[in-house]
Amino acid sequence: MTHSSGVTADEALAVALALPGVSSQPSGDYTAVRVSRRGFGYLVPDGTGLMVKATLDEQAAWVAEDPGTYSATHTSGRYGWIMVRLAKVGREELSELITEGWRLTAPARLTRSAG
Repeated sequence: MTHSSGVTADEALAVALALPGVSSQPSGDYTAVRVSRRGFGYLVPDGTGLMVKATLDEQAAWVAEDPGTYSATHTSGRYGWIMVRLAKVGREELSELITEGWRLTAPARLTRSAG
């Protein structure tokens, strides 16, 4: 993995909001990133991290590869959420994670149109 100087919370939100059907809104102290009213990402209150929906296998792989940047958060059924430290992640990696979280959450009509 190649890391740059990290990304800001605004840059992370911009990556998510560029995907079809995505919106952001407050969710308690967090900023939720949603598609079709279903959350797939949550920006932490201080803007230093983003929790992103992933499969359990993806969660394990990302955390094992770089535990300084990625950590496991709560799991829900077949999903394992990944906490991403924004100051340590490269934009390309973050985009990959956000896009995969979106694909796991978005309705098929949106994912088909996105290629």
